[in-house]
Amino acid sequence: MMRILLLGACSALLLAACDSKQEAAEDRMERAAETSATVAGPVPAALGLSEAQLLDADIVGADGKDLGDVSQVLRGTDDKVDRLLVELDGIGPDRYVHVPVQGLKVVVRGDDTDLQTSMTKADLDALPEVKLPAP
Repeated sequence: MMRILLLGACSALLLAACDSKQEAAEDRMERAAETSATVAGPVPAALGLSEAQLLDADIVGADGKDLGDVSQVLRGTDDKVDRLLVELDGIGPDRYVHVPVQGLKVVVRGDDTDLQTSMTKADLDALPEVKLPAP
């Protein structure tokens, strides 16, 4: 019985440590993205939006439902924005994927500017997961 309790406690500690590392990596990524957006300023980066506007956007489906949040704006070798790092909405641990900018459509509703994709939640879930670098 004592072994089971000890194993349970160890498992909980390992999960907490993993969560802390993931949170630290996410915090570092957010700070880097905010710094990049500040440096870039209001100049359009892609789709007629600045980096700050892209980072503030949600990824929505054709039905307008929220599918994820833009976490980082990424550029190709030509220095043009070609994809976004998106944190997918859902239950469970945070999951990140690269979503190509090509095919996204800017949708403005009131004060919100979102990026609409023709991809479904299943399509996004099928994209390869991007692991955040360890802190």
